[in-house]
Amino acid sequence: MSERFSPKVVPLVDLRAGALHIPTMASAPGDRIAPQGQLTDTLGRNLRDLRISVTDRCNFRCGYCMPKEIFDKDYPYLPHASLLTFEEIVRIAEQFVRHGVQKIRLTGGEPLLRKNIEVLIEKLSALRTADGKPLDLTLTTNGALLARKAKALKDAGLQRVTVSLDALDDAVFRRMNDVDFPVADVLDGIHAAQAAGLGPIKINMVVKRGTNDQEILPMARHFKGSGMVLRFIEYMDVGATNGWRMDDVVPSSEVIQRLQSAMPLLALEPSSPGETAQRWGYADADGAHDKLAGEIGVISSVTQAFCHDCNRARLSTEGQLYLCLFANQGYDLRGIVRSPASDADLASAIGRIWTGRGDRYSELRGAMAADTGSGGRRVEMSYIGG
Repeated sequence: MSERFSPKVVPLVDLRAGALHIPTMASAPGDRIAPQGQLTDTLGRNLRDLRISVTDRCNFRCGYCMPKEIFDKDYPYLPHASLLTFEEIVRIAEQFVRHGVQKIRLTGGEPLLRKNIEVLIEKLSALRTADGKPLDLTLTTNGALLARKAKALKDAGLQRVTVSLDALDDAVFRRMNDVDFPVADVLDGIHAAQAAGLGPIKINMVVKRGTNDQEILPMARHFKGSGMVLRFIEYMDVGATNGWRMDDVVPSSEVIQRLQSAMPLLALEPSSPGETAQRWGYADADGAHDKLAGEIGVISSVTQAFCHDCNRARLSTEGQLYLCLFANQGYDLRGIVRSPASDADLASAIGRIWTGRGDRYSELRGAMAADTGSGGRRVEMSYIGG
């Protein structure tokens, strides 16, 4: 066994070989699960959000996601033929929308590395929800290519972007992305996105103790009043290559305490069902929400599980459907779309998968420690997106 495939590493080929069995599609049309605009799992959670990874590659090597010592020049990335084509992505997405999905987020890896991503965005933007409304179509990016692509993305039909930015201090940021990429270029991309009308923009900061937690207040001060929403994300135990330890997690409660010491905050109501972030608004002198100052969010996926209303499914770059960010196996939808199966067959398969869903990893994390409970290793975030 080579050093690159040590027990710490989870080669993608191993993950892909262990696809879960898709519940049998009944041959009689009356036994199929036909799309009716709403799909509910075993815990009463409706399907509303589809996250689509369009590439497993990234131009950053952030230690919490794609550490350089693992994802090196010899890493076995997916061959192009394994990737879902744009037409296949749209075909699958259309069936999800017919089942009630209202929001699609494109992710990666770094989605802007996928050639002609604007073509896919244009195709997806033509889809309509079950009640005839446009989708909430958004994209998560590290911002490295955003300055040159923002206008084209907007023109293609993209509505919003979320930018991952873990520090404002250039030295800290370069260390974290581990490819010596300057923070100024990401900030230029954010400004370009704002100028293009890709908003409201969200800024995601993964907080890791001893690495970038000193940037919490500077980040908040920088984006306060900008019209953008800064969100602090607890460092998560996704995958098996980032060396996650609980000691590295800065709980969201501590983040709020640090912010409160300098800028008074007040809790806000969720903006939508299944929202991952807890919202906090900047308070004015009277203790009311200062809407001009804006708000921040905290995503407490380690210390405060939000499985109870999770409405998200994740489609990997090669067409594996994952029902949880912390899953170790997916369902092979690519095999269906590359077979003679009809759209009705595809829709029914999706329906059977979701209606059988009972995933709640974060709620069970304490009992399962660092394992998923099924003896497998979790899929890498770079493969299914965050």
